[in-house]
Amino acid sequence: METHLSITNRQSNSLSIEIKEKVNEYGRLGLEGAVNTQRAYKSDFKDFNEWCETNGQIPFPVSPETLAAYVSHLADTCKWATINRRLAAISKLHQFNNLETPTQNRIFRIVMEGIKRTKGVRQKQAPAFKLNILKQLLRDFETKTHADLRNKALLLLGFTGAFRRSELVALNVEDLNFTEEGLVVSMQKSKTNQYGDYEEKAIFYSPEAVLCPIRTLQIWIKTLEKTTNALFVRVRKGDRITKDRLTDKTVNDLVKTYFGEEFSAHSLRASFITIAKINGADDSEIMRQSKHKTSAMIQRYTRIEDIKKHNAGMKLGL
Repeated sequence: METHLSITNRQSNSLSIEIKEKVNEYGRLGLEGAVNTQRAYKSDFKDFNEWCETNGQIPFPVSPETLAAYVSHLADTCKWATINRRLAAISKLHQFNNLETPTQNRIFRIVMEGIKRTKGVRQKQAPAFKLNILKQLLRDFETKTHADLRNKALLLLGFTGAFRRSELVALNVEDLNFTEEGLVVSMQKSKTNQYGDYEEKAIFYSPEAVLCPIRTLQIWIKTLEKTTNALFVRVRKGDRITKDRLTDKTVNDLVKTYFGEEFSAHSLRASFITIAKINGADDSEIMRQSKHKTSAMIQRYTRIEDIKKHNAGMKLGL
């Protein structure tokens, strides 16, 4: 998708071609966003294109009537969050080309309000696992192969660091700084840090070696026999370590393999927040590790399903 930005002030003609190209390039980067976002937009716009082709509609520029028909079609099978993501892709493409997005049309917004009232906005959340389940899993974890050792190191770091899967696969060996007090992990970028601000997470030793993320990571890095580049890499047949960085999908598959199909990579992060909260950590402490910007997000991530537990109704003194 190409961006067509223009400089409209009277002196624009006096600017060099080089400056104009820079403006266009920075504008393109500003509109595109993160790589994962770009990938999602392309997939979503492909779906919209196919629907338009099937129904004899013009996908670009799209009319409010066509878009209203498309979201009404999506409402039959898609969740509210999915509908909004598809709309974001369509809106972004119009922004790329300096066109008004039909998502602001009054009639279209009324249709969206009707869908919202019908479908609801609740999202399915990745469940959290209990600490005793995690401990038992780690104590029984076999690490006889390189793949097993890597998987244990990844799960431990993902949980204790409240990492997103995209952050885990982006880590390099040189991002880890081991000290007597623990481990400091430096992150170049993340979902909430799109501009490369300096960001760190602290990981601590566990008294029990088989539960310790730091000792497990040190053994894995020693096995890698390198001091730079990808921390978590693919292991091929024959237990051969490669240089190929793991993908987001692999992390998700690993969590499902060890914890069950109902869990996902996001469960590592949700479990950290939930377990820390149950054990008395306040929101500011959790936010230092999770890198959330608000306490509201911590509340959203906390998975305490039993309404009878951790309820202020137990503390009324009656």
